[in-house]
Formats: sequence, C-alpha cells, structure tokens
Amino acid sequence: MNKNLDIDKLKFPIGEFEKPTNITKAQITSWISEIEQFPKQLIELTSQVKPNELQWKYRPNGWTIHQVVHHCADSHMNSFIRFKLSLTEEKPIIKPYSEGEWAELPDVLNVDISASLKIIEGLHTRWTVLLNSLNNTDFKKEFIHPEHGKQFSIAENIGIYAWHSNHHLAHIKQAIKNKERF
Repeated sequence: MNKNLDIDKLKFPIGEFEKPTNITKAQITSWISEIEQFPKQLIELTSQVKPNELQWKYRPNGWTIHQVVHHCADSHMNSFIRFKLSLTEEKPIIKPYSEGEWAELPDVLNVDISASLKIIEGLHTRWTVLLNSLNNTDFKKEFIHPEHGKQFSIAENIGIYAWHSNHHLAHIKQAIKNKERF
C-alpha cells in the first residue's frame, strides 16, 4: 500500500469534508445535532484516557490528544465568532490564525484539558442555540476567508464544523487505539 495513502488515512480518518451540491434543511439539522453532541462525546472519550496517555499522538508528526482537545476549543471559538460576524456584518473578512503555532503555546502545553472541555461545553451550548435560531436567509450569509481566497456560507460552515468535531473525535480514538506507536 502507498505510504502517502496511509498517512492521509491517519490525517483524515473520516475523509475530508465534502460540501454537498445542495445543502438541505435536513442536512443542516443533522449537522447542528452533531455540533451539539460533540462536548458530551469528547468528555466521554477523554475520560477513558489516563494523564500520561494524553501525550499519545494520532499520527507521526501529529498532535497529542492533549493538543487536539485544546485545538478544538481554539478552533470552535474562532468559528463561533465567524458565525456571529456573518450574521451581523455584510460578508466580513475573517482573521485566520496559525493552528500549529497556537498548539505550541503555553496555554495548550501547560494547562489541563479540563479547562478546554469547560470552554467547549459552554461554547457549544451557546452555538447550538444560535444555530437552531437561524432561518433560510441566515444560512445563505457568508464570510470571506482570505487564507482560502473564497467565501463560505453559514450553511457550509455548519457542515464543516460538524465534520471538524467528528474528525477530531476520530483522531483521539486513533491515538487511543495506536497507543504510543507514534
């Protein structure tokens, strides 16, 4: 088997996000449910992990479980703000951030994951309320992501973050399964 395919499978265990040609209300409802369930799933999954096991990686040169949890808090906070900007401004240009560099900062490396789990719980409660309040006009609102050079609709971004949640749950499961292999 091609080594690059193996690395791709480790990097994207559930595959990359694929935007549906036509995003339906049923799909959006399903995605919102996935976003809503993420904190509970993450807490249940990480409660099985001993403190020393938080340093296990999901792939070679990948992040540790510890970093993945903190990354989810950082990423989802940024996304929540992007949703709010899109709802209150006309096609705002969002501010990208360096995920890799953020994952190496002291608030990630030296802080217990319980801090980020609390953030994720509270954030997802608010996020779910916001998402469930949106109408068809809101779903079409967009923001501009200068790093990707394109516009993202709120509907598409809901899908991206449902995928993102499941993507990182799969990373943690992968790290637990592989133990200290990487």
